[in-house]
Amino acid sequence: MTASFGIPFSSSHSGFIEIETPILLKSTPEGARDFIVPSRIHTGKFFALPQSPQILKQITMIAGFDKYYQIARCFRDEDLRADRQPEFTQLDMEMSFVNREQVYREIEGMFNHVMRKVGGIELPAEWRRMTYAEAMRRYGSDKPDLRFGMELIDLSDDLRDTDFAPFAETLEKGGEIKCIVVNGKADYSRKQTDELQEYVKRYGAGAMAWIKIGDEVTSSLMKALGEEKIGQLITTAGAERGDAVLIVAGKKSVVAAALGALRNEIARREDLIDRSKFECLIVTEFPMFEHDEETDAYVAAHHPFTSPMDEDLEMFKTAVNDPSQHHLLGNVRAKAYDAVINGYECAGGSIRIHQKDIQALNFKALGLTPEKARERFGFFLDALEYGTPPHGGFAAGIERTCMILCGTENIRDVMAFPKTASAQDLMMDAPGDVDNSQLDELGIAVTLSSNK
Repeated sequence: MTASFGIPFSSSHSGFIEIETPILLKSTPEGARDFIVPSRIHTGKFFALPQSPQILKQITMIAGFDKYYQIARCFRDEDLRADRQPEFTQLDMEMSFVNREQVYREIEGMFNHVMRKVGGIELPAEWRRMTYAEAMRRYGSDKPDLRFGMELIDLSDDLRDTDFAPFAETLEKGGEIKCIVVNGKADYSRKQTDELQEYVKRYGAGAMAWIKIGDEVTSSLMKALGEEKIGQLITTAGAERGDAVLIVAGKKSVVAAALGALRNEIARREDLIDRSKFECLIVTEFPMFEHDEETDAYVAAHHPFTSPMDEDLEMFKTAVNDPSQHHLLGNVRAKAYDAVINGYECAGGSIRIHQKDIQALNFKALGLTPEKARERFGFFLDALEYGTPPHGGFAAGIERTCMILCGTENIRDVMAFPKTASAQDLMMDAPGDVDNSQLDELGIAVTLSSNK
């Protein structure tokens, strides 16, 4: 049940206790869709497989185990990608009476030890820090790859006076116009720029404009903006002879997603990444909420137990209690952080809410009535009554760390029996059918939707 940690990657690690948490849990919202398991004994009731042991590791803090860790198996029913599988393994750690900087030091110490021990890789003792806002502004990503440059450059101010309709309408609606500079690529062909234009459209961009600074300056915007304005944009971008300037306009989120992805794609195509380098940073001050445009509601960006920044607490209270100020939830920052190595999120965590009134406020912000909050989290709310220490921690992705150590970009390369991109195990033909007798025992009838 318990064991001392035993890995001396930090002088503070004496006293960590290994605690195994259950796999069959109650379904609670944590950001992704749960895998659910029907109960035979309690017909019509369901367990959920843990997305992470989040609530349980917080309860260990309330119970008095002030330094906890475990190697935890986690399950999330979400769309797959190259660095994501439906089941994965985390090193989970939680500590009482810690601040963010103390947690950062634990993250650094753990990764530095593992990378040195397993791969002979020396990382800096203290990693770079970067706020979420700065990362999005400079790189269009909350997990930027720092092994190459090509930062995003804002051209919005240079185009405030433009009468070019697509740009003027974008700025009038509060959007922005940004670019990246690709050194030495003024010789991009029409075919190549068309390919890049199609690439950014995958991320919601309507188009990609370009300026090429060759023997003479050419641009898809020359007619619309004129030579003088094009020259001004080149100066702002810091581009030089031989460079290409690639421009995207739109909503801030679209511009960030499109140019952030384009930056990475060009770095791969042009072989700009030094594969021998390991660039790491800790991204801080994530948004506490994200706006869901389909439902016009705010949802937890991390999970419902993440603490707001102290400086934003009054704004948080105002946003929750005054319906006319509800939009301020989009400005509330959280004590949440990610560890990033070479453009991959390798660990994430937060300082948790330990005050019952702030937790109730957060549930209210998420549209949970007191009755619904008690139905879903009653056991946790009861635990808070016993006096909860300030606490925080992080979860490190073991498979993603192995990806980085192995130099691969696909998590399936470092997992035994991985699922395909469509979440299937082709060897065992899973998921598969079960006997009707098993379904009858569980009180379940299967109906197939006509749109499947």
